[in-house]
Amino acid sequence: MIDAGLFAGHVLCTVDEWMSVQTGPLVIDTHELGRRPGNERTYHLSAEVPTQWGYDVYGVPAGSPIDLELRLEALVDGILASGSTTVTAVGECVRCLVPVEDEIDLDVQELYLFDRPSDEEEAEETQWLEGDLLDLEPTLRDAVVFALPHHPLCDPECPGLCPECGTRLADDPDHTHGEEVDPRWSALTSLIEPDSVIEPPKE
Repeated sequence: MIDAGLFAGHVLCTVDEWMSVQTGPLVIDTHELGRRPGNERTYHLSAEVPTQWGYDVYGVPAGSPIDLELRLEALVDGILASGSTTVTAVGECVRCLVPVEDEIDLDVQELYLFDRPSDEEEAEETQWLEGDLLDLEPTLRDAVVFALPHHPLCDPECPGLCPECGTRLADDPDHTHGEEVDPRWSALTSLIEPDSVIEPPKE
């Protein structure tokens, strides 16, 4: 077991004669693993989420702690990264706007190629090492986005808000604004005070 902390700072590396800068807490140096098929290493990573993962209204905030159990295995054409972790997503219920917080269990597995594909379309769909450096963030971020519901709810049966006054209906199940007035009489009712009494004409 290798206990890996934060890989802070800037690391320069050259891949296919172009220069890249790798930064971030989820970047791992795989030099000790080598490129011999069958080699394995296990890691325990404790880091912070570098940027928000998810959507504007619901996601894992930047700075959230993340503990990751990770195994790296060297294959013929790359390194297979397999890991599991639990993250906390926060946001708002789309129906009643109260805060929502859920723990999300993630199991990830991604092959990082030793060399960047020459085909641009293939490169967009795959991960690869930059020198000996492996960046876990794109894999974890994509896994979180895939696991998040598009419409977070505080409860599957959440009734939402009153369309007239905005009261949260789950807090007041009997909430009402009285009997609905026929729209043909709405102009007349607006002329009558609630407590007024209509008297018959005097003779």
